[in-house]
Amino acid sequence: MGRIIQAVVAVSALIALGACAEPTEPLTAGSSADATASESPAAAAVPSTTSASAEPTPSAEKRTVTRTRKIPYKTRRVNDPTLAKGRTKVRQRGATGTKTLTYVVTYTNGTKTETKLLREVVTKKPVTRIIAVGTKRARSCDPNYSGACVPIASDVDCAGGSGNGPAYVRGPVRIIGSDIYDLDRDGDGIACES
Repeated sequence: MGRIIQAVVAVSALIALGACAEPTEPLTAGSSADATASESPAAAAVPSTTSASAEPTPSAEKRTVTRTRKIPYKTRRVNDPTLAKGRTKVRQRGATGTKTLTYVVTYTNGTKTETKLLREVVTKKPVTRIIAVGTKRARSCDPNYSGACVPIASDVDCAGGSGNGPAYVRGPVRIIGSDIYDLDRDGDGIACES
């Protein structure tokens, strides 16, 4: 009886060991072990090497921009013998001109990255300002005489008379001070009457 109990215990132990043991047969392609392996979390966690993360390509946009600029006028000075020396007079007023500039502006992802000048057109030409500068010598007249300018010189004679100058005056000339050039020969206060 004791041997029978020992045999039953030994068989039970073998059966228990057989349930935990790995199968000794080679697994076939259609076996349930393959299905279990394909559904295991380790197999699902393997990263795919076929799809790479692509960076976004930059977007470029070109725009045409037009700007207007002023053209400053120039100033030119010219000699004028009809104006007294040192005096100036504006002969022509200056005026600014305008020009139109066309640019091609490139924006990359919304930021301006490049500007190129496409063309430049003068839409209004500037007008040069002209200033006349006097070159005429101012005549110096002797304050002792009026009615005609008696020049200040070493000697003055009536034009058309017998005097030898070096300066001459065409009358009539009124004596208002001293007759330093002896022009009023008859003493009536008026010289160079003829």
